[in-house]
Amino acid sequence: MGAQWKQKGREAAANAKGKVFDKLSREISAAAKSGADPSTNGRLRIAIEAAKKASMTKETLERAIKKGAGLLEGAVQYDTVFYEGFAPHQVPVIVECLTDNKNRSSSNIRVLFRKGQLGSTGTVSWDYARVGQVEAMPPNDKVDPEEAAIEAGAQEVETDEDGGSRFYTEPTDVDIVVKALTEMKWNVTAAKLAWKPKNLVQLDDAKKAEVVAFLEAIDEDDDVQDMYPALA
Repeated sequence: MGAQWKQKGREAAANAKGKVFDKLSREISAAAKSGADPSTNGRLRIAIEAAKKASMTKETLERAIKKGAGLLEGAVQYDTVFYEGFAPHQVPVIVECLTDNKNRSSSNIRVLFRKGQLGSTGTVSWDYARVGQVEAMPPNDKVDPEEAAIEAGAQEVETDEDGGSRFYTEPTDVDIVVKALTEMKWNVTAAKLAWKPKNLVQLDDAKKAEVVAFLEAIDEDDDVQDMYPALA
């Protein structure tokens, strides 16, 4: 289900590029905190590639890097914050925020969870695995994703409807898998640490639509970077 609701989110975001660029800029700035050189900072390298694919201007991209690296006056400090709870019909969800104001994010998330149930740390994360996640497109349709996963050192791979693959790794192996896939001519489109649900909730179409609407409303918040619903 993750790919399905994310696709709807992407289509909506296409009509609001400003929000897309804002989230990309935050990710770049957060990544640049660990170093402004993408050749030695895997997270930053992937964030830059994502920004380029979204047609972010060079000026905006460079400013985000400098802001995160502390090279500009009034540099903003972004923190990653996770919220756990349930969407409608008791579907577990973890919401990841990247924010420069934790109080604002907390307040906004509480409001957005009114149709669900906001919990505390550990409410649902016990039923998730913390993993590395690498999304990539194969160099051609003859490549076997399973073989690529083994060669790259990934633990598991899922294939999307669009022909791309999502590789799951140990949290410490993300950059290793990215480099291995790149050497095999795969086009890596995203790489990050993620929460992978161990058990998915099955719902009928009507109830699933309620959950998707709930997730889309949360995704509209500027501080929200990603969500991990346990929805089949």
